[in-house]
Amino acid sequence: MKKILFFIPFFFYIAFVSAQQDPEYTHYMYNMSVVNPAYASGTPSMLNLGGLYRTQWVGAVGAPKTFTFFGHTALSDKVEIGLSFVSDDIGDGAKKENNVYADFAYVLNLGGQNKLSLGIKGGFSSLQTNFNGFVLQSGDTSTDAAFAENINVTKPNIGVGAYFFRNNFYVGLSAPNLLKAKQIEEKSGINAYGSEEIHTFFTAGYVFQINDALKLKPAFMSKIVKGAPVSVDITANVLYNEKFEFGAAYRIDDAVSALVNINITPTLRVGYAYDYTLSNLGQFNSGTHEIMLLFDLDLLGKGYDKSPRFF
Repeated sequence: MKKILFFIPFFFYIAFVSAQQDPEYTHYMYNMSVVNPAYASGTPSMLNLGGLYRTQWVGAVGAPKTFTFFGHTALSDKVEIGLSFVSDDIGDGAKKENNVYADFAYVLNLGGQNKLSLGIKGGFSSLQTNFNGFVLQSGDTSTDAAFAENINVTKPNIGVGAYFFRNNFYVGLSAPNLLKAKQIEEKSGINAYGSEEIHTFFTAGYVFQINDALKLKPAFMSKIVKGAPVSVDITANVLYNEKFEFGAAYRIDDAVSALVNINITPTLRVGYAYDYTLSNLGQFNSGTHEIMLLFDLDLLGKGYDKSPRFF
């Protein structure tokens, strides 16, 4: 079936005009090891596993869909390692990017509860495009030369990060992809712009103990990339009885969100977030849905009494 290139404005908006190729996350505070290789839980013998599925701008043709999986564990009180896989699909296969990374973090004890973790990640990114059967508009059999040839490339990448944390606070700075690379290069005289710019993430979070049953958990994430406005997420979650969590978020000039998650068991947490688009793209979609699943595996059977992510 031929696909109409109505999604192309979204494709350029996401990948070229805004220069922000990295996926968005509303549950960024529970997806921290993907953003920052220095993320550390400080809990040896506990394997933290997580998955996240995000379908963005539902109803818009060719809107992004992102799947993320990660695993993370502390080998000792100083060394933590992790593995992540991120698959980002725009245009129902028109542009698909897969990222596989391994993380290594070294934790410095600064005294008391204060710890500083320094991390590095390395791996590769693969990009595939599939423009077969695309037409400019319904009934038009002509094709744009820029979309006449599909692409399949794999390139290495590295990232770095720093993460300061204590029992009720964290702040992090990271750049997950340091190697700038042209995803779509000039070929056969056709200029196709798709450079991968360096993304810098600044994150922070705090836990306020309101009473024995309630905790207030504000969080913040800023994403900076050349050629685009600074992206800022501000989130406030409330945790009740260490089991139910709900909150709201605001992505400046882009979206407002509602978040909820529940500890089904002491080691299994399920969450959901809905984003309502505030920008002009809101007229083309009915919002964004994000589902989160976190699972903690006690490798030594010592028991577990705190969250490995966001404290």
